[in-house]
Amino acid sequence: MFRSLRHHNYRLWAVSDMVSVTGTWMQALALNWLILSITHSATSVGLGLVLNAAPALLLSPLAGALADRLPVRPIVLAAQVAQGGLAVLLAFIAVGDVQTTGGLYAISLASGVVGAFSGPALGRFGAEVVGPDDLSNALALGSVINSAGRILGMSLAGALIPLLGVSGVFMGNAASFLAVIAAVLLMRRGELHVIPAAAASERGIADGLRYVLRTPWLLVTFALAFMMGSLGRNYQVTMAAMSDGPLHAGAGGYGVLSVAFAIGTVLGGLYAAARARLPLRLLLAVSVAASVGQLLAGVSPGVVFFAIVMVPVAAAAVIIDTTVSTRAQLDSPSHLRGRVIAAQGMVGAAAGAVGPPALGALSDTLGPRAALVLAGVITTVAALLATYALLRIKRARVSVATTLDVNAVPVQAAAAPAPATSGAAPAPATSAAVPAPTMSGVVPAMSGAPAAAGSRAG
Repeated sequence: MFRSLRHHNYRLWAVSDMVSVTGTWMQALALNWLILSITHSATSVGLGLVLNAAPALLLSPLAGALADRLPVRPIVLAAQVAQGGLAVLLAFIAVGDVQTTGGLYAISLASGVVGAFSGPALGRFGAEVVGPDDLSNALALGSVINSAGRILGMSLAGALIPLLGVSGVFMGNAASFLAVIAAVLLMRRGELHVIPAAAASERGIADGLRYVLRTPWLLVTFALAFMMGSLGRNYQVTMAAMSDGPLHAGAGGYGVLSVAFAIGTVLGGLYAAARARLPLRLLLAVSVAASVGQLLAGVSPGVVFFAIVMVPVAAAAVIIDTTVSTRAQLDSPSHLRGRVIAAQGMVGAAAGAVGPPALGALSDTLGPRAALVLAGVITTVAALLATYALLRIKRARVSVATTLDVNAVPVQAAAAPAPATSGAAPAPATSAAVPAPTMSGVVPAMSGAPAAAGSRAG
């Protein structure tokens, strides 16, 4: 389950990641609280979140191309320095009597830009830390770390804001980036599984886009990830609506549901970490299970039943994310790794932008229960359609391979060689089998093995 921790470099990375994630969530809660205290408007808080997420939709293709072209270690270090500097600037702004949100929004936007450019590089660098054999395990443990850091960060922020003020919390987040910088500098260079940079002719943004659009299994996987990430998740919206509405649970019930969801994310991460492989069939099965769980959540008679359902649904969400990330990275060419990670980031950002308002509108117009049931039906249909599409792609791959094998040039056996008249031995009959072309647009083996030997992390 914890095999990635065998690596010295990953141990450094995991510890620093825990510190950094905790600091990030401390700052997120403190910043939201500061904006809310200035504007007394939840819409204003949402605007800050949109400004932070929007750059990923616009800049990810360029960021992915840069990650495939440049050494990623310097990019990672530069991003940590930039994010730390922005946190310090935020702390200075918060020291005074803040009356407007303009500076806070500007820093949220700048932080989003830095995050958009560093995301694909962080993904590539993470693969270099552990190598292809332990990548899925590292991604799963990363989900556990993120869940634990989120719980710890929000808890610490709630305790530290009254003691140190929001500026003190921002300075704490700035210090957390030093842990990542130290970890990267202390890593053993000889133990990194360096991914070769893309060749000069393969570095363009269009190359990555063409690969994604011409790879049917990847398109289906990303489409399913979008549906599950938008309508099949975003329980911050639906849990709040259910607690305030049909469940009559109030703020206390919402807190209980949030804890249950957090427990589920940790369990999902541990399950994914314990598996040696994360095949696409697991993604499909878990997507159906999560969708059925959402249907059950919509008809929950009380808060206890809803909380029980939330645990496996949250676990499924982590398994889905980890499986999509693993397959997208391992089953794609290494020189396109950054651009594939960027494309996945755009899918996640789009799902995060579409899901909350859509579920909120459904909850307001149809009621929270109907919103959950309808969303569950849609995601169930999406998961079944994805299953059908991937099976069709796999069958097409097998059919093409069989056709190529049948049409290969056969070895012709001579019935009776003519006697040598010149004293020379007859030339032996030879035949080279026609090799099957490399196919980038087919579904990888459903066992989870990479589609090609070249599709590896290092």
